[in-house]
Amino acid sequence: MTHTYLAADWNRLGPTFFEAIIDTLVMVSLTMVVGGLAGLVVGVLLYTTRSGSILQSRPIYWALNLLVNFIRPIPFIIMIAMFAPLTLNVVGTTIGRSAAIFIMCIAATFAVARIVEQNLVAIDPGVIEAARAMGAGPWRIITTVIVPEALGPLVLGYTFIFIAVVDMSAMAGYIGGGGIGDFAIVYGYRAYDLEVTYAAVIVIVIIVQIAQLLGNWLSRKILRR
Repeated sequence: MTHTYLAADWNRLGPTFFEAIIDTLVMVSLTMVVGGLAGLVVGVLLYTTRSGSILQSRPIYWALNLLVNFIRPIPFIIMIAMFAPLTLNVVGTTIGRSAAIFIMCIAATFAVARIVEQNLVAIDPGVIEAARAMGAGPWRIITTVIVPEALGPLVLGYTFIFIAVVDMSAMAGYIGGGGIGDFAIVYGYRAYDLEVTYAAVIVIVIIVQIAQLLGNWLSRKILRR
């Protein structure tokens, strides 16, 4: 079967395209704030409750580790269906941008948690022991030693998660979340309009490149302190 690809009518599609970009930026920004903070908490708990750490607790560590290992590998599109009942109870709907953001926050939380834990494990134990020897409590060690010591690598880790969240936002259209991915599918792929698809791809690449450059620059600046 032969498909005829049409030139995009940007006078008609322009406002919708701009709205899709805003939807993507809103979804990604909210997910990074909520999922980023929640993931940081879970990641720090994973690190501090492991054997030999400052809040050593085998039950808490194994429970969190099992939860992260269970949730993190689930493909986002399956997670949307899997958490539909929870989304309905919390958000009040399983469709739309709010529902998409809720699922994205869950996915981001557990992805961030593992990256945070992996970066914290690389901290020199001697630094923490020195803080404990000076009488610093767990909260003070976490806020003034553990997180600052790993801040540079954490920035790079969050940059990686940002790119993954942008990928998630592209699938948000399946539940009416909107965004650039949905725009590319509806007005590009389904309408046989390659120009629209290419425009959407270019915008996503630009967003990702800006985030990567900022992340690399900020990480270098922190590491040089």
